[in-house]
Amino acid sequence: MVSSAHPIASKIGLDILQKGGNAFDAAVAVHFALSVVYPNAGNIGGGGFLVYRLNDGKIGTLDFREKAPENSFRDMYIDNIEGKLKVDDKRSKIGHLASGVPGSVDGMVKIYEKFSTLEWNELLDPSIKVARDGFEVTEKQAKGLNNVRESLLSANDHEIPFTKEIEWKLGNVLIQENLAQTLEEIKKSKRDGFYKGKVAELIIDEMESGGGIITQTDLDNYSSKWRDPVIGYFKNHKIISMGPPSSGGIALVQLLNGAEQLETQNYYHNSLEYINTIAEIESRVYADRATYLGDPDFFNVPQKYLLDQNYLLRRFSEIKNNIKTPSSEVKEGSFEGNESDETTHFSIVDKYGNAVSVTTTINGGYGSKVVVEGAGFLLNNEMDDFSVKPGYPNMFGLVGGEANSIEPNKRMLSSMTPTIIEKDDKLFMVIGTPGGSTIITSVFQTILNVIDYGMGMQEAVDSKKFHHQWLPDVLAVEENTLSDKLSNDLTQIGHKIVKRSSLGRMDCILVKEDGSLEGGADKRGDNIALGY
Repeated sequence: MVSSAHPIASKIGLDILQKGGNAFDAAVAVHFALSVVYPNAGNIGGGGFLVYRLNDGKIGTLDFREKAPENSFRDMYIDNIEGKLKVDDKRSKIGHLASGVPGSVDGMVKIYEKFSTLEWNELLDPSIKVARDGFEVTEKQAKGLNNVRESLLSANDHEIPFTKEIEWKLGNVLIQENLAQTLEEIKKSKRDGFYKGKVAELIIDEMESGGGIITQTDLDNYSSKWRDPVIGYFKNHKIISMGPPSSGGIALVQLLNGAEQLETQNYYHNSLEYINTIAEIESRVYADRATYLGDPDFFNVPQKYLLDQNYLLRRFSEIKNNIKTPSSEVKEGSFEGNESDETTHFSIVDKYGNAVSVTTTINGGYGSKVVVEGAGFLLNNEMDDFSVKPGYPNMFGLVGGEANSIEPNKRMLSSMTPTIIEKDDKLFMVIGTPGGSTIITSVFQTILNVIDYGMGMQEAVDSKKFHHQWLPDVLAVEENTLSDKLSNDLTQIGHKIVKRSSLGRMDCILVKEDGSLEGGADKRGDNIALGY
């Protein structure tokens, strides 16, 4: 089964599985397919994380997160204006200076070399064909392309496939010939087809023409890393998730520990008591995230202490029923000893019992808005995920400290939370979502929906969600979630409610008691789960 953000990508992945390919073959194929049919987040100009579980129970993760260019520096987005330091966060969001060194292609090659069973060309040919022949945009895609038109035009002085004279409409065909040629280069030379040769030259030319700082040395030196997963436990379930430089795994385990400790399953789902208690847990976890998490290759992340049971008992013991703690009074925890909205996720389980959970991104919608001339793909704006200034919020409102400050070759902190769950030593759930800072809380609440509230996978995904991230001190709630009375009750105890059109776009797979698979593909997007 494959659950992804676009029907064409899910179908390409399913075809790979039906040909006898394994979950890793399908993951590579789906990733490249999303770079074609889901350009606002699918990518070859970004990065991400893979969490896997083999059918023999072996687990692991791959970090193919982008890195800061060699010529980056801590205060590169801070200007001295008449003696006052001011953040110019536009430069970290739009344009050539916003991009980190892409990791997606290197990551896909590493996955292929370690686990794949099919030929490399079989995994790219379907995406090349779709890029060259074109595909019909969905209604949501047409709206998105129209909304971002002016930003794309201002960031590019050459013709790009994502803009046209008239508005995009449902069923219009998007053709990407330059992207097809880039994928042909990757098909021919794997990693070298992107990080060297023609495509690399086009990237460097684009950087030089737009004042960017990514160099050939950056491309040569980029390498994704196999890392140990974060492991935690929630009741009788084993949680396998991504460690730093993703904040997702540590934060998810902390959140689940808080829910178990405070017995939130005893509250009616999405009641006053439930929402307030979950929000209080989330606020404390995000305070820890802002202080203690960063790239472990550069910063000593205190993972052991953050997941210590005694620490978590103290951390959540101050939470009281129906009392909202102001964020100004919530501080990071203390102990002895020394983190887009437009991301995309896909979950895959093959007939052999292997499972992969992959989240990948170019950060904001359509990334930096820069399309590499002649290569046809968008570059990320991941530099905004660093703390451009300690305490200054990024595009998702997240703050950070020195642990996530900019340094050359450092990976920026992420909220991506690709996760696999076991029950009784058997595969139980594959889960993840896009959503920037809301990723962690959306995954958290979906897990609670299944385990604590007995929902099926699709029902758990469809369920309305809410989000609190410490700063800003607001409770984000999906529209049509709260009754007038519940909204008033939450306001009375101190919550400032902000309505959001949607939170998360989950793609999940649940293994049912009879061994069959149930997909959960989010109706908030064009997502679809396909199996056989």
